[in-house]
Amino acid sequence: MIDLRIDDAVAHIVLDNPDRLNALDAQALRDLGDAYAEAELAGVRALVLRGEGRAFCAGRDISGVDPREDDVSGYLDGLVAPLLQRMAGFPAPTFAAAHGACLGVGLGLLIATDVVYVAENAKIGSPFAALGATLDSGGHALFFERLGAHKTLDLIYTGRLMTGAEAVASGLFSQVFPADAVLEQTMDAAARAAAGATAAFRASKQLVAQLRDERLGLWRSMSAENAAQVALCDTDDYREGFAAFQAKRTPEFHGR
Repeated sequence: MIDLRIDDAVAHIVLDNPDRLNALDAQALRDLGDAYAEAELAGVRALVLRGEGRAFCAGRDISGVDPREDDVSGYLDGLVAPLLQRMAGFPAPTFAAAHGACLGVGLGLLIATDVVYVAENAKIGSPFAALGATLDSGGHALFFERLGAHKTLDLIYTGRLMTGAEAVASGLFSQVFPADAVLEQTMDAAARAAAGATAAFRASKQLVAQLRDERLGLWRSMSAENAAQVALCDTDDYREGFAAFQAKRTPEFHGR
């Protein structure tokens, strides 16, 4: 079950199937994509994703899957990849509060989120060695980029799961907090972002995506930054930011 609530320009999306550790079947993925589409249509200025119960998301719900008849491509190529691309392209800052199991497609949801705050009790890694399957949902790219080849394959071969503290120390995600504080910290960060200059945040999000996906060098990245800055000059928030600085007051941004 996927719940969506919008409050003060912040969308709160909750994975709400705690009895199965928020594992996702095909319909849940469709519902999650619909929630992101609805939040985008509403014009929210930030989004928070979290899981109910003991885990963020334990991955795919395979409780009723017959491996002899499983349409793996339909699930991964047809549902997971488009969803993660939609999430990554969301036109406002996105945040996730990760606790407990964050595995498989659950890890992919975090990869597709802008900022991930992790609980100390989070479990992150590749448990697929026991299934005869391989890490999916972008996990190889994340681990290789942040951890290198040796540690990536060590995690995959052994099935060892990292704690939240280890994952943050390794550069996988943003910050680590006690389990009882991670959601509050995530919501506070989202609220601050929602009160900020949305267009400027969106420009930075696009620039970071270019660096990741197109491997821009320094000078191409600088050129893209310059173009983004020129475009921002026409926004109300840009003018408000300068006016507030010059008047020595706090700016009041409206996301325009």
